[in-house]
Amino acid sequence: LTGHESFKKEFLDTHNAYRAQHGAPPLTFNTELNDAAQNWANQMLAKKKLGHSDTNDGENVYYAWSSETKTLTGKEAVDSWYSEIKDYDFKKSGHQPKTGHFTQVVWKSSTELGVGIATDGNTVFVVGQYRPAGNITNAGYYQKNVLPKGTGNTHTHFPVLLKMLFLYRIIITD
Repeated sequence: LTGHESFKKEFLDTHNAYRAQHGAPPLTFNTELNDAAQNWANQMLAKKKLGHSDTNDGENVYYAWSSETKTLTGKEAVDSWYSEIKDYDFKKSGHQPKTGHFTQVVWKSSTELGVGIATDGNTVFVVGQYRPAGNITNAGYYQKNVLPKGTGNTHTHFPVLLKMLFLYRIIITD
């Protein structure tokens, strides 16, 4: 794996580890989102300015700077977003200040992810794009999509899938 490829794998794996703790299904990479996220990360680096792109998809952005050469892991960016859980009150449910990165990371109905990373050695910009977008403020959406930690994986079809694969294997080998 190249540097950026291992970053992207770790970025996806870290998302999915956190999502599993909140009963959200794993995300998969989407090429279109990867391209859009990479394009936006490149633009932010060129301007040296953090901001959101004009997208209908969900989006988290991250910035780091160091006077030394900075090598960022995929886990660091996701950890910084997830750390906002400390400010999220699950009893209140709904949009809350300073928690939007966290809620997008674990948003249950988001299924696809794109990532972009751009660096000049000292400055790093990371973009995560999500489809469908999270942080929908309609009544009840946060309650359905931002589940408390320990909710566990609620994939009811997963054991069925395993059973189907097992049966399929028996049929083929007999």
